[in-house]
Amino acid sequence: MTKLIVLSLLLCTAATGCRKGDEGETAPVVAVKVARAEAANVPLTIEAPAVIYGKAQANISSRITAPIRRLEVRKGDTVQFGQVLALLESRDLEARQDDATAALTDAEASFQKAKNGSLLTDMQRARSELAAKEAALALAQKIYDRRSDLYRQGAISGRELQTSEADRAQAKANYHVARLNLDVLEHHTSSNDLTIAESKVAQSRARRALADAELGFAELKSPMKGTITEQFMYPGDMAKPDLPLFTVVDLSVAVARVQVPESQAAQIARGQSCTFAAPDVSFPVLEGKITVVNQAVDPARRTVEVWCEIPNAKGLLKTGMFGKASILVGIVAHAVVVPESAVEFDEGTTHGKAYVIDRQHVAHLHEVEAAAIDDKKVRVMQGLAPGETVIVQGGYGLPDGTKVDPSGANQ
Repeated sequence: MTKLIVLSLLLCTAATGCRKGDEGETAPVVAVKVARAEAANVPLTIEAPAVIYGKAQANISSRITAPIRRLEVRKGDTVQFGQVLALLESRDLEARQDDATAALTDAEASFQKAKNGSLLTDMQRARSELAAKEAALALAQKIYDRRSDLYRQGAISGRELQTSEADRAQAKANYHVARLNLDVLEHHTSSNDLTIAESKVAQSRARRALADAELGFAELKSPMKGTITEQFMYPGDMAKPDLPLFTVVDLSVAVARVQVPESQAAQIARGQSCTFAAPDVSFPVLEGKITVVNQAVDPARRTVEVWCEIPNAKGLLKTGMFGKASILVGIVAHAVVVPESAVEFDEGTTHGKAYVIDRQHVAHLHEVEAAAIDDKKVRVMQGLAPGETVIVQGGYGLPDGTKVDPSGANQ
């Protein structure tokens, strides 16, 4: 009995006062702070984790296999479009270019020769050569015939006859080559020669262009303006087409890649407003626009990837930054809004409870469905009406039907 009396006195002391009248039926009055539920137009948002990437990214690899001679940039440097990033060993490519240049010069000279009408001179030279070869063949034939007679008479050995026969065969072969050369010249007009010579010039120019291009591959250039975020090789390493040297990222516009739960993805469309906030509370909330809504669901996470493009002129956003993205998908008109402290949520759900005070200052427990708008406000979808007074401080664990003193209310 003594303990009950002490407890009653303590409750009366903690409260702003006790009801007077029949002292045997006094009840505690709990001091609370209250606020009114308001009707407001509330932005409807979807929040999900996001990671920052550049709008454009390129892994820079060599087109050829060659040792790295010198690096012109390093990790963290800002580069411009077309800037040289690295130089590869190129002495063999320079020699190939020189060879192609010489071949082009020769082809152009042959073209000019054909163009200037030198075909006639070539035919005259071929006829003279044919006549000489024909005379040599006739002489060889006579010597062979004479030695054949001497051999039959036993005047010479068979070896000398074989030598004459070989000389005749060689003379005959030389004659046929000269005859063929003249036939080729006689059956080709000057127009055909010009066409062939011109074609050879074109081929030589193409080979020279190829040599120039290959030599150009010895200089690795940036395909865009951006920042070197990764460096994989150093001077002396062997550059290869399948091994990147650098990663260049364009961060003038950052992309927050947001992983939206599959159940909420249907509400998102390109052009909607979005924001990105980093875990660091001092980091400003940055605004952007939705530009990509993936049409595939990640089978492991059951999420849809959404891209929020954010201007990054000040360079605050870095690749790999983690944070939270908020996407505005609509506006809820005349929504019931209360302070965040007015609703006690069941952990991990939208279900909770709130205390509503009637005109007699009695607190009534209401089951509610609600969702946070921000760190200060909550939108109540079910369980409260605009204008109702709710407890925002002092209501934790309060029994339903408790008399309260809202004298500190902010109404």
